[in-house]
Amino acid sequence: MLKIRLARHGAKKRPFYRIVVSEVESRRDGRFLEIVGTYNPLQEPAEVTLKNDRIQYWMDQGAIPTDTVRSLVKNRQVEVNPS
Repeated sequence: MLKIRLARHGAKKRPFYRIVVSEVESRRDGRFLEIVGTYNPLQEPAEVTLKNDRIQYWMDQGAIPTDTVRSLVKNRQVEVNPS
């Protein structure tokens, strides 16, 4: 089963996240299939970049976004279907 979730990077107390597609069994910062975006919460306002076409592709393949990722893409052009 695939998930679209955040992988934490950056220094201590300076988080920077990659939005990645990975297997459910993989660790948070472990192996992933593809980077589909980034999220920088330290910017004002928070900076979010997404590859909308790739997110849609992976969701069509059965990947399920986590609640946090779902809230990040909610105001964007990607159609998120609750499952």
